Amino acid sequence: MTLMLALTGSIGMGKSTVAAMFVDAGVPLFDADTEVRRLQSGGPLVDRIRERWPDTIVNGAVDRDLLGARVLADRDELAALEVIIHPAVQAARADFLNGHRGAPALLFDIPLLFETHGEAAFDKVIVVSAPAAVQRERVMARPGMTIDKYEAFMARQLPDAIKRERADFVIDTGGSLAVTREQIERILACLGLPTGG
Repeated sequence: MTLMLALTGSIGMGKSTVAAMFVDAGVPLFDADTEVRRLQSGGPLVDRIRERWPDTIVNGAVDRDLLGARVLADRDELAALEVIIHPAVQAARADFLNGHRGAPALLFDIPLLFETHGEAAFDKVIVVSAPAAVQRERVMARPGMTIDKYEAFMARQLPDAIKRERADFVIDTGGSLAVTREQIERILACLGLPTGG
């Protein structure tokens, strides 16, 4: 039986780095945000977004900054976007599952796992965390990031302390990459999975 692992954590916690380390250890990854980026680069999804937010399409693709500015501060607009995106992501997820039948474990990077009440679909939940000051520094260093954007992201996400409480495993990325990798290896060993690809 394939072990279904969810990877989550708030913005700026180092989730992408941790996900890459799991991949290096041989665990196939489905990254929901990467899939959304792919879907927004062209095709039917772009056409549906163009119908509602025509000014967010640039050179045939979704401009994520423009779209974010239109939907992040408005719950109704965000909900309308999710109605468009979620079915397409679910179809891509089904393709991923079909392509990895028989794998010992699969990892799903889902930023808003707890916020969307998706944790019940997984055998184990891994939360990536870091001290608040480290998180803020990482996020504010991103191109185009502002305090308003940062606060909008934070408002959409459960507090880190609650995520940590609800996790089966917590990976603290406030230290070195080597320390982060050691934590991943301990989790893999605990789950009876190989620690190298």
